[in-house]
Amino acid sequence: MKIVITGSNGLLGQKLLYLLKNRKEVEIFALARGENRLPADKGYTYEAVDIGEEKEVEQVMAKIQPDVIINTAAMTNVDICESKREECWKANVDAVKYLTKAAEKYNSHLIHVSTDFIFDGNPNAKRERYLEDDFPNPVNYYGDSKLAAESIVKKSNCKWAIARTSLVYGIGVNMSRTNIVLWAKGELEKGKQINVVDDQFRSPTLVEDLAQACVLIADKQADGVFHISGRNYMSIYDMALQIAEFYNFDPSLVKSVNTGALKQAAVRPPKTGFIIDKACSVLGYHPHSFEEGIMILDHQMKIMPK
Repeated sequence: MKIVITGSNGLLGQKLLYLLKNRKEVEIFALARGENRLPADKGYTYEAVDIGEEKEVEQVMAKIQPDVIINTAAMTNVDICESKREECWKANVDAVKYLTKAAEKYNSHLIHVSTDFIFDGNPNAKRERYLEDDFPNPVNYYGDSKLAAESIVKKSNCKWAIARTSLVYGIGVNMSRTNIVLWAKGELEKGKQINVVDDQFRSPTLVEDLAQACVLIADKQADGVFHISGRNYMSIYDMALQIAEFYNFDPSLVKSVNTGALKQAAVRPPKTGFIIDKACSVLGYHPHSFEEGIMILDHQMKIMPK
């Protein structure tokens, strides 16, 4: 089985490579822009590809003719997406259009990673978390672009699955972006005060859990939309307090603020937690708690080469 992983230099792409590259029954092709940033280059074939360029996608897919495409590539910095809209659309929408065409041509199973930010953060009044078929209504351009990509995937004639996720955290090599755990730990261990919003609620997701879910979708040849997140649902402020507690940092350094105080370029949805029952029952997905995720991440940081 030939599996293509787009965005292989990114955090999720890296974890998927590590999960799959030693499987004897699969051949892995890693796609990303520029040079391969991973130190381990065995067990897969790397191709430098900009999936926002149709010709490049056509050429590489004609050569590989994959059975499965796992699309982890995206422009995910919400504030930058707001200001660099053309770049965002190319990465998050045009690229998906080209991948979908390739999946149709080569009868590939397309697994597309999406986001909780397709929702407006005001779930059904009877519950605080979202189900897969709840109505999408993005409040920022990043969410608009990801919803547009979902629409392209859903209207395609290939076998497809969409894995929506929420506030992914973890550690990889040569990372281009930080995340809630790495940022909070890094600031607090320097003795710095951090301002953290107490009016935004998420379901934080360990990247290894998200990678495992993508592999489960591929293995089971599942289709449709799946909500993939961690077990917990909490405010970002409470996440920061839990990180401080785990590392025995002074909790008084964690200051709660409301969203407006941060003056961010893009609007954030207030509450985007997930109900993950479908993923658990259909895929056999069993995510870690946030506390367990911090422990796993801490262990990884201790053993990673400096």
